[in-house]
Amino acid sequence: MHLIPKYGAIVSSLALVTSAIIVCALYNECNSYILAVFLIIWVLVGIYTLYRLDIIQNEIQHLNEWTNAPRIIKEQDLNIHMLSDLQDSIQRLIRKTQKRKSLKEQMDAKIKLKNRQRNDMISALAHEFRNPIAAIMGYATTLEEDHDISPELRNRFLTKIYNNSQKIENLLARLILWNKFESKEASLHVSTFDLFALANECKQSLFEKYSNRTIIIEGEHRTVNADRTLIEIVLKNLMENGLKYSKDDVKVSIGQNLVEVIDKGVGISAQDIEKVTKKFYRSGEHSWDNSMGLGLAIVKQILSMHHKELHIKSEKGKGSVFSFVL
Repeated sequence: MHLIPKYGAIVSSLALVTSAIIVCALYNECNSYILAVFLIIWVLVGIYTLYRLDIIQNEIQHLNEWTNAPRIIKEQDLNIHMLSDLQDSIQRLIRKTQKRKSLKEQMDAKIKLKNRQRNDMISALAHEFRNPIAAIMGYATTLEEDHDISPELRNRFLTKIYNNSQKIENLLARLILWNKFESKEASLHVSTFDLFALANECKQSLFEKYSNRTIIIEGEHRTVNADRTLIEIVLKNLMENGLKYSKDDVKVSIGQNLVEVIDKGVGISAQDIEKVTKKFYRSGEHSWDNSMGLGLAIVKQILSMHHKELHIKSEKGKGSVFSFVL
C-alpha cells in the first residue's frame, strides 16, 4: 500500500491497461485461461517494476545524504587534523628553540671558562716570569754599576742570576711539554732505570732551589721500565709541590709497588681534590699561590701515558699524600 502514494501514476496506468485488456478479451471472446495467465504476468511485472523503482529511489536518497552530511564531517575532521599538525609543528619549533638556547648557554659558559682560564694563565705566566726577570735585572744592574764589589758577592750574584735563568728555562720547558701533550705529539721512550736513584737525583736538583729544606727518601732500589725523563718530571713536580705548600720535611717513599710523596702542609679541601689536576687550575685559597697550575696536570698526563693514575689523599690543615703505582 505504501507504493501507491509514491507511484500513483504507474499504478493507474497498469489498472487502465488491465481494464482495456479485459474488455478487449470479452469482446473478442478470448480463452479465459489465457486471459488469467496474461493478467497474472502483467500484475507481477507491474509489482516488480514498482519494487525496483522503490529501491532506486532509496539509493538516490542515501546518495544525497552521503554527499551532504558526510561532507561536513570530513571538513570538520580536516580542520581538526590541520590544527593538530600545526600544534605539533609549533611544539617541535619550541623544542628546537629551547635546545638551541641550551646549547648557546653551554657554549657561552665554555667560552667564559676558557677566557677565565686564559686570563688566569696569562696572569700566572706574567707573575712567574716577572720574579726571575726582575731578580736577574737587579743583580746584573748591581754588578754593572758597582765596580768595587767583592769577588765573593759577585759570585753570589752570578749564582742568583744563573738560578733565575734556570727557573725561566724550566717554565718554558713546562709550557712546551704541555703543548706537546695538547697536540698529541708527546711519545714515550721507555728504558730501564733505578727509581730510587732517580728520586735522589731529583732531591739534589731541588736542593739548589730549596737549600734550607729537607727531602727524605725512604725505600729500596727498584728497577722499572718507563720513560725516565718523564718520570723525573713527575717526581720533581710532586716533591716541589710538597716543598711549596708545607714548611716541614717532605718524605718520598719508594716501595715495591707504590711510590708516595708525603707532606704535612696546608692540605687540599675536599671540593678541590678533583680539580687540582686540571690544567691552569689554582684554588685561590692562598694569596702566595702564583703557580701556573700545570704541575699536577702534567703529572696526571704523564702517568696516564704510562697507563697509571695519580691518587691524592689530603686533609685540610694536615697535609697530603700523592701516590702512584709504577
